[in-house]
Amino acid sequence: MSIGRTDLNLLKVFDAVYEDRNLVTAGRRLNLTQSAVSHALARLRELVRDPLFVRTGKGMVPTGRATAMAPELRDALRRIESTLGIEPFAPERSSRRFVIAANDHVTVVIVAPLARRLQAEAPGVDLVIRPSTRLDLAEQMDVGRIDLAIGIFSQVPPRLSSRTLVTQGEAIVMRQGHPAADRTCTLADLVKYPLVTISVGGQEEGAVDGFILERGLARQSEMFDRHALDEAIGTGNRRPRVRITVPHSLAIPALLSDSDMLAIVPMSLAHALTRTRELVMRASPYPAPMAVTQAVWHRRNDQDTGHQWLRDRIAEAADGAQQSASVRAARPRVGRRRTP
Repeated sequence: MSIGRTDLNLLKVFDAVYEDRNLVTAGRRLNLTQSAVSHALARLRELVRDPLFVRTGKGMVPTGRATAMAPELRDALRRIESTLGIEPFAPERSSRRFVIAANDHVTVVIVAPLARRLQAEAPGVDLVIRPSTRLDLAEQMDVGRIDLAIGIFSQVPPRLSSRTLVTQGEAIVMRQGHPAADRTCTLADLVKYPLVTISVGGQEEGAVDGFILERGLARQSEMFDRHALDEAIGTGNRRPRVRITVPHSLAIPALLSDSDMLAIVPMSLAHALTRTRELVMRASPYPAPMAVTQAVWHRRNDQDTGHQWLRDRIAEAADGAQQSASVRAARPRVGRRRTP
């Protein structure tokens, strides 16, 4: 295939259809009719001699050739636009859509204030939140279907870039009126009262020491440091009982209501859960290592001005969340951060 026969506008159509999986949505983004998108896609199919996308009940599914083409092609398109100054990113005028991978904790603590900021600064920009618990998270960033992931990662491969957002310890959450609510929480309380913890994947999903490793990216599976708790309790004593393990942090208020269970959660989540005053937060009685929440993205987006703008807004939202949480409770003592 000769590059001289290639209309670069066809590559923009490919980019939009690959991202949206829908001809109407892709056309809306490009200000084209569905017929025009179909015609452009037909020309590109003829050019590369591959169907590229197959229509199914779930939308336009890329073929193996399209999936192989996508990362480099989309990267090249972004570089061309950046080099030539085509369509510079202007948040107040942009209609760009960003896909962020985040769990429900991060969505409440960081994405919610980010959305409020976007409403004022970039009303045309859309956010799509995908679950960061999906096992193909690294692959989805590799092929460009996820722009950025937010979470706790102990290992980030060289092909991905990262930025620290929040550094925080753990806190204990319980209901108002709990026997331990009017005093400092102790290790004895964690042994006496059953625990609620958050886990998005166990050993059956390949988790080792609270992290799941896939394609070089190690993401946190347990939202508390089990090793630090066991070490603090010591040997020969009665062990804490984890009565309930849930994958969704927003289930915690309902589980703690009318119960004497305690929940071990990240500090920023504890702050968010206790805003209604139905729950109370207490400092952790053991020195758990500080957890570092990061934003992670593919290096091909390093110089993308729109992506840079999004990363800055996310960092600002995270900084505000950390400052708010630090006001509500004293930080636990800092321990050594573990890696799997």
